[in-house]
Amino acid sequence: MLNVSIVLYHPDWTQVHRLCDQLLRASCVHAVYLIDNSPSPSAVAKMPKVHYRWQQGKNLGYGAGHNIAIRESVFAQLPFHLVMNADVWIEAQDLDYLHQLIMHNDQIGMLMPRVEYPDGQLQYLCKLLPTPWDVFSRRFLPTSWTRRRNERYELRASGYDKMMNVPYLSGCFMLMRTQAVLEARLFDERYFMYPEDMDLTRTIHRHYLTLYIPDVTIIHNHARASYHSWRMTWVHMVNLCRYFNKWGWFFDKERRLMNRLTLSQIGS
Repeated sequence: MLNVSIVLYHPDWTQVHRLCDQLLRASCVHAVYLIDNSPSPSAVAKMPKVHYRWQQGKNLGYGAGHNIAIRESVFAQLPFHLVMNADVWIEAQDLDYLHQLIMHNDQIGMLMPRVEYPDGQLQYLCKLLPTPWDVFSRRFLPTSWTRRRNERYELRASGYDKMMNVPYLSGCFMLMRTQAVLEARLFDERYFMYPEDMDLTRTIHRHYLTLYIPDVTIIHNHARASYHSWRMTWVHMVNLCRYFNKWGWFFDKERRLMNRLTLSQIGS
């Protein structure tokens, strides 16, 4: 069994209710936690097994919001926990399939399925651990200047058609073993948003498999807010600086090792 957590900020409640209904059709789902960071609470339609938590108008950020629900899973001794975005869609039977995969292999600490845009275009969300050059050049330099390095960073040579053990999976959908998250000490709440999924994946990757599963496809209506707002760009950059302060800017031996092993498995 597993709990699902969704962190919200001014959400489309019609979409949220539809998603909750679909999630609760999965036999593996114990409860859904809606962590609302919005300035004012919403009159949420009552649904069985859906727990609404308004944070009194405080925007705790992505990781801290999910940690509230992860602690509920730890307290309830549930073996798995799913972190996902409100703009993601997954069919109930696909969630049950992923649950079976992680349940029957205790070496798996986290997994993420294939992710597509609503138009069917693939999202390249399996990544290497970035260097400062990777993240800043992607944001501020012309794509033509960084295409080859960016394709390597996003593991495009893999074809995204086979299972991969990846050190950086997207926070839009992270099905995790609760014990693995607990050993990693949950999301690092020093990040307000953006690099906390990278931080958590690499920490779990130290001792568990963090897998990309191409057999299941989910839909993600990804907005990339930091590319459309200078304020969110600033938030992004500040939190990336916190990440590199923690792990190392230019001297990160673990990053080099994890990236080398990841590239070797895809023959790149």
